[in-house]
Amino acid sequence: MPLYTAAALKAELNDKGWRLTPQRETILNIFQNLPKGNHLSAEDLHHELRKQGHSISLSTVYRTVKLMSRMGILRELELAEGHKHYELNTMSPHHHHHMVCVQCNRTTEFDNDSILKQALKQTDKYGLQMIDCQLTIYTICPEALRRGYPGLPENWMCSSAIAHSSEPPPRTK
Repeated sequence: MPLYTAAALKAELNDKGWRLTPQRETILNIFQNLPKGNHLSAEDLHHELRKQGHSISLSTVYRTVKLMSRMGILRELELAEGHKHYELNTMSPHHHHHMVCVQCNRTTEFDNDSILKQALKQTDKYGLQMIDCQLTIYTICPEALRRGYPGLPENWMCSSAIAHSSEPPPRTK
């Protein structure tokens, strides 16, 4: 799936009887400029929009990411943190899958063309149009295993996850 431009999004929305609002265009722009490997929850997106000076309500953010997911523009990800995250839905050559540590929530992306090829084969077989293909593998990181998983505090994070987190590390007991 090619990256969406505002014009392409506008055309697709118009075809469905909707319109390209400034809020939808702004949200698309945020995802287009998101560094590779980053995923945003609706709350993260709302925080980023407010930080950039936009006054888009959280409910508008939720509606927009849901709409863009149904359209196949965004991928809706079920990661280990208990809420959905979103990223641009880019098929070849940047299609990827995720491995998520269920203890520290660290997410690792990986490529595997055979998963995508199998998905395309199955959708073609049944005459369906694929809008997304994702595999999420839930894991336990080596540090959590060494430290005694499953007996770790719920909010424990490995040093690797802390190093990649933008929030201060949680306190452990």
